[in-house]
This record gives sequence, C-alpha cells and structure tokens, in this order.
Amino acid sequence: MTDHRANQVNDKPLLPVLTTIFKHELMTAFQNRQQLVNPLIFFVLVLLLFPLGVDPSPQFLSAAAPGLIWVAVLLSSMLSLGTLFKDDLQDGSLEQWLVCGQPLYFLVLFKTIVHWLYTGLPIVLFSPLLALMLHFPMDNYSVLVLSLLLGSPVIALLGGIGAALTVSLRSGGILVSLLILPLTIPVLIFGTGMVLASIDGVPFMGQLALLASLFFLALTLCPLASAAALKMSVLNS
Repeated sequence: MTDHRANQVNDKPLLPVLTTIFKHELMTAFQNRQQLVNPLIFFVLVLLLFPLGVDPSPQFLSAAAPGLIWVAVLLSSMLSLGTLFKDDLQDGSLEQWLVCGQPLYFLVLFKTIVHWLYTGLPIVLFSPLLALMLHFPMDNYSVLVLSLLLGSPVIALLGGIGAALTVSLRSGGILVSLLILPLTIPVLIFGTGMVLASIDGVPFMGQLALLASLFFLALTLCPLASAAALKMSVLNS
C-alpha cells in the first residue's frame, strides 16, 4: 500500500496528490471508528457530568457554560493529536512525503485539516445541543459556533507541531498535551471572551478579530513548523 501511495504522489501534480491524501485519510478515519468517536464521547461526558458535580442551578450553568464548553473542546481535541502522524510513520508514508518532490507544507496542512474534520468538526456541531442542556442563551448560539469554528482548527494546527515532534516516541500523546496546552491558552481566552461579550450584550468584534488573526497565523505558520519537525523526527528515527 505504501508503494502504491508513493507512486501516486510521484506521478501526479500537487492538487491530485492532495485530493488523494485527503480521501485516503478520511476513509482511514471512518474505518477506525474508535479514533473517530473518542473525542466526541469525552466532550459529551464532560458536559453531562459537570452539572452533577457542581451547582446544577440554571443561573450557575448559564454563567459557566461558555468557559466550560471551551475547556471541554480543548481537552477533547488533545485526545487524538498524539496519533496524528503515527500511522504515516509506521507504514513509511512520511519517508515518501520527504522524497516525493511535493511541498511538505501542503501535505501536512491537508493531513491536519482532515484530522480536524473527523475530530473537531463533530464537536462543533454537537456543541449547540449540549449548550442547551447548560441553559446557554439561544440568541448567542451563532457566536458560540463561530468562535469554535475559528478556534478549534487552531488547536489542531498547534497540535500538529507537537505530534510531529513526538511522532517517533511511544508515549507521544502525553508529551503533545504538555507541549501544546500552554500555546492554546490565547485561543481559550479569546474564544471564551468572545462568547461572554456576546452574552453580556457588549461588542465582541475585538475578540473576533484576535481569534481570526490566530487562525490565519496558525494556518500559515504551523504547517511549516510541523513539516520541519517531521523532517527531524524521520531522519532521527
């Protein structure tokens, strides 16, 4: 299978190669259903159990909902980041990426986008339903979803750097969380602040602009860092 994918990469221009990698990774994700559903299950359980361990009153849950949802999204996203490039290293695909002549930046970017599609996007889609259980104001659902659509890909892109640095280590998952969690604090602050400002009825365009800036910076710079880390990890493995 590795030789077949390598021939596909070498014989095609960039766009068909990216399309092939996109489809292959998405198919692999759906075949490995455990990896697909674990982050979503963790996200749901955190939000379901939180009212049982603290004050279940509507006033408290409504005030805590924005921060709780964002923390749950952050922790759920960390579950599968450690395995982002593991399969590619084991089947030899990473070595083929390095010698295929195609820009590693785009290959890593597409790989990370697919990862977000099957781990981050379901969480974003389920968040309004669980927010209803937490008495989140319905008028602010669109702001909540917008903040997650901008912020959760940043977490995945940052996680790609940690996954690339630890891809050759057996206990990479724990190290990825330790490396990446401090970098995600601005995303957590601006994402939660944007939702809270919307609930309070004050302008939130400042937080939105900062969150969008983080998104575009991560989209531009994180794949470069991940590609460099993959080169070092593959050469040293």
